[in-house]
Amino acid sequence: MLNFDLDDQQKMLRDMIRDFAEKEVEPIAAEIDETMEFPEKNIKKLAQLGILGMTVPPEYGGQGMDALSYIIVVEELSRVCGSTGLTVAAAISLGVTPILLNGTEAQKKKWLPGLASGEYMGSFGLTEPGAGSDSGGTRTTAVRDGDEWVINGTKQFITNAAHAGIITITAKTDPEAKRSHGISAIVVPTDAPGFKLGTKENKLGVRASETWELIFEDCRVPAENLLGELNTGFGTFMRTLEGGRISIGAMALGIAQGALDKTVPYALEREQFGRPIAKFQAISNMIADMATEIEAARHMVYHAARLQDAGRPFGKEAAMAKLFASEVAMRATNMGLQIHGGYGYTQEYPLERYFRDAKLTTIGEGTSEVQRIVIARRVLEAYGGAAR
Repeated sequence: MLNFDLDDQQKMLRDMIRDFAEKEVEPIAAEIDETMEFPEKNIKKLAQLGILGMTVPPEYGGQGMDALSYIIVVEELSRVCGSTGLTVAAAISLGVTPILLNGTEAQKKKWLPGLASGEYMGSFGLTEPGAGSDSGGTRTTAVRDGDEWVINGTKQFITNAAHAGIITITAKTDPEAKRSHGISAIVVPTDAPGFKLGTKENKLGVRASETWELIFEDCRVPAENLLGELNTGFGTFMRTLEGGRISIGAMALGIAQGALDKTVPYALEREQFGRPIAKFQAISNMIADMATEIEAARHMVYHAARLQDAGRPFGKEAAMAKLFASEVAMRATNMGLQIHGGYGYTQEYPLERYFRDAKLTTIGEGTSEVQRIVIARRVLEAYGGAAR
């Protein structure tokens, strides 16, 4: 039987991050959203607290914490600032995980200590201009030339790239292989010759989380930077995304909870027709729906993280948690904004920012449509069928 209570260490971590979020992150959240300023000072402070290395084993300089603890951190940061929550989630889930999953001992010793200390961040290059949901359609190529890989291509919508020391990318290493076959994972240092940043995206939401285009023009990296076996990179990235879906579910959960945290006090204070609007059934029903769906989302996200911690299969549950939590975030922020009325539509209150930030959670780490494909395939397989 699963224990749904947090242990003492997890509670202490939650309280510490909540305090940090409210004192350090929330006061600047609206400003950095407007200016698109990367929250560098707070990321450095979180690194000093050991957060960026929280999932890295102690032998490589990290804290060795479990997935649920990490999920709690993403949730609490996202409760006040989706941009900061996403920045940390991407640094840990996408920057660290591929090396943890498939790195050799030498690769782990080379890169994990720097990632864990916050000396530099890691990034993850999968999406391309012509390969989004269809990630098996990777067109970036890597050709072996002696002791080096020569990489050519473009990646799109890459989080934290300007602050990364290394970026794990997918590239086609067997041009004759069909689709997802023949793709390898390669670690590219950001000072590698032939690599440069392209356009920084100007986004609807999570605007302080930087999203970049990557350009590889005869970019050369050592052959030893191949991560895992040759032509097996697609599997590495899919396993990384399974955990990443829990991360985005946690981000969505935090945004939804933040919307509720701001909405209930407003509804109790705002008076119309001589009484608080929370006393009107239409408003109280929306609050009830928000609270109920958020609680359900929390159980789903935490359950997926606990399965991961237990070493059990969690792909279906991660997709379900991400799908449900992201769509709860959209509904909760929409209802919260509606309850705020005209004020909710202004930047005087944070609901419009929560509403904009929530949309990313239905797209990143696989769209809601992709999650439904993943879930349906797993359910059909369980009944002895297969999705076509």
